Amino acid sequence: MSRLWDKGTPLDERVLQFTAGEDYGLDERLVRYDVQASIAHAEMLHERGLLEATDLEAIRDGLNHIAVEHAAGQWKITLEDEDGQTALEKRLTARIGEAGGRVHLGRSRNDQVLTALRLYLRDAAVQLAEGADKVAAELDALGERQKDVALPGYTHMQQAMPSSVALWAGGFATEVRDDATGLRGVLRRIDRSPLGSAAGYGAPSLGLDRELTRAKLDFAEVQEPVTSVQISRGKAESQLLFEIALTMQDLGRLSSDLLLFYTQEFAFVKLPDAFTTGSSIMPQKRNPDVFELVRGRTASAHGCLMEALGIFAKLPSGYQRDLQLLKAPLFRGIDLCHQALDIVAAALPAVAFNPERITLDPSIRAADEAYALVKSEGIPFREAYRRVGARFKG
Repeated sequence: MSRLWDKGTPLDERVLQFTAGEDYGLDERLVRYDVQASIAHAEMLHERGLLEATDLEAIRDGLNHIAVEHAAGQWKITLEDEDGQTALEKRLTARIGEAGGRVHLGRSRNDQVLTALRLYLRDAAVQLAEGADKVAAELDALGERQKDVALPGYTHMQQAMPSSVALWAGGFATEVRDDATGLRGVLRRIDRSPLGSAAGYGAPSLGLDRELTRAKLDFAEVQEPVTSVQISRGKAESQLLFEIALTMQDLGRLSSDLLLFYTQEFAFVKLPDAFTTGSSIMPQKRNPDVFELVRGRTASAHGCLMEALGIFAKLPSGYQRDLQLLKAPLFRGIDLCHQALDIVAAALPAVAFNPERITLDPSIRAADEAYALVKSEGIPFREAYRRVGARFKG
């Protein structure tokens, strides 16, 4: 099996297994983006007089057919391919012959894979933000459905101030929308075209048109200078994982409230049977596993972020193979956040508070009583505080 960099020297199979690792499997989700970027690059080469029209047509048609076949499950990237870039070029050359070897002119696997990755991340960030917006909308709907249901507001796990389902749900909805804004904010770092930076130093002797490929791929700007491209690796990825961690924390705190409210001692809420599971030994049990796992996966999101940050923290400039390892925590974090947002949005419409089980302790209005004394008697708040507080001693 020939790889893009082969020079005829046999490779120890253990080296291939170690260096490819899980990368070839992770590249599956990048194939359609790699095809998109490769076509844009070939079109630019043609515009610059570096690729004949017949070769461009063959490359474009070949890559589109390969993408359709991949989407239909007719082929997968294998360890022997090493990575998605080799798999694509190998299949393209097998399909169209010598013209397939012309598409890589002026390009390195470094800018090739990073371009595909950023195209994917651009979609992923928007999809995650849309998922967060959906959760926020479901929280708003819950608050509207049961806006008149009173709830105790807690501090230090003690009833503290009067609240309501509308206030409780509205607070989480606002923060999850803020998470959506944060996820979209990552686009500032993602939406820069690295294509044409090659191995990190460009291909100045070819006169590539990086602005043309930027426009074809609808990136907001070209990343300049070319030396900044590899130095920037890991920053957009980690920023997205940071916003994912914040989103998961909000979902985790929402879940923690619902889990507390679902206990027999509280019984403030009913959770839908379709989103709870049973016990293998206790026939009376319905377990809120979905919300427990959402809460628990906050730790997984933190782990993905810390792993990513650690990979590129002290690398020198230029490309280093360590950067390949960013994909695993990045994709894992994206996937777990997608799943959590989807399941929470699906479960919330059937969550219902039980007003008959919700009791507010009489002391919960103590602060309001102190405010009333200040207004009626004109005394300092601290005096009102002491007078009202004396009634609740013991």
